[in-house]
Amino acid sequence: MTDPEFMDRAEKLLKAVEASCDRINAENRADIDNQRVGGMITLVFSNKSQIVINLQKPLHEVWLAAKSGGYHYKFDKEQWLDTKGQGEFFASLSRYASEQAGCPLVFIV
Repeated sequence: MTDPEFMDRAEKLLKAVEASCDRINAENRADIDNQRVGGMITLVFSNKSQIVINLQKPLHEVWLAAKSGGYHYKFDKEQWLDTKGQGEFFASLSRYASEQAGCPLVFIV
């Protein structure tokens, strides 16, 4: 994957995370404060816990840090997959965010 291809796919991922936060907040399912600075989004939950999503441009990876740990994702021509076989990015983010928010949350592409 070229650098421009990575940035295009990564930007779509970040925009999907932001759109999911907007949808979740509009449905009053959780109060997620999402803050974006460049290639990094910080999700802050009502209990003050955080999830940080950060682009690692030189590696062509997206990193996610949650209370449960740190995870690295690479695009495999169809989706963003954990480099250690832990699953797809949006399914994982939904699981980690649900754990931290204390209610079921669904993040989608």
